Amino acid sequence: MFKSLLTSTLFIVLFSLSSTYGDFDKLQLVLTWPPSFCHANNCQRIVPKNFTIHGLWPDKEGPQLLKYCKPKLTYNYFSVSSFIIFFRTGSFSVLFNLLKSLFLNFLQDKMLNDLDKHWIQLKIDQASARKDQPAWKYQYLKHGSCCQKIYNQNTYFSLALRLKDRFDLLRTLQIHRIVPGSSYTFEEIFDAVKTVTQMDPDIKCTEGAPNLYEIGICFTPNGDSLVRCRQSETCDKTGKIFFRP
Repeated sequence: MFKSLLTSTLFIVLFSLSSTYGDFDKLQLVLTWPPSFCHANNCQRIVPKNFTIHGLWPDKEGPQLLKYCKPKLTYNYFSVSSFIIFFRTGSFSVLFNLLKSLFLNFLQDKMLNDLDKHWIQLKIDQASARKDQPAWKYQYLKHGSCCQKIYNQNTYFSLALRLKDRFDLLRTLQIHRIVPGSSYTFEEIFDAVKTVTQMDPDIKCTEGAPNLYEIGICFTPNGDSLVRCRQSETCDKTGKIFFRP
């Protein structure tokens, strides 16, 4: 009996330490340059002229990126609030619940609008994107599952939006005379971004013709400090990279 209990205990401990359960040591905020994305995809939205969120990816040192961690999550669709108010004068509990509902619905509406603005689902029209939310669902189930010990769905998306607000990468590049419509070396782009991240970013390029595609910025698990990113090595470091207008 003791042997069986010991075996069960060891199994639980080992399982809890497994990477499939969502252990991670950094978060990579991946920002997409929409003109490059839409050049390779049939976008149904007006193409933004600034970087937008692709995802927030938990990562851990090792040969493979974390994805689809266990236990499997369920995605709860963000929606615009719609409710009828019933109010009875003199009832404090009803008033409290009403105010609570108004506040929660305000947060829900704001989340949906903020995501639609900063984490744009470019491949489908706006109405379908807000209703079906395929990109947000995919990113949350694939990557959000790997930080579920710390972040639930709302805090995961809120953190991504908050981290994105810390940087204006287009402005940073422009300050260093890197503007859409011209080509630059990998080092020029890398060094310009690093002036604001302080730590090594991950510059990502399209396959074939080298276009600037995405920029990854990495943080500690709580999102408070910047750390060095794993390098995806998708850019040609000897030639020029086109910053598509």
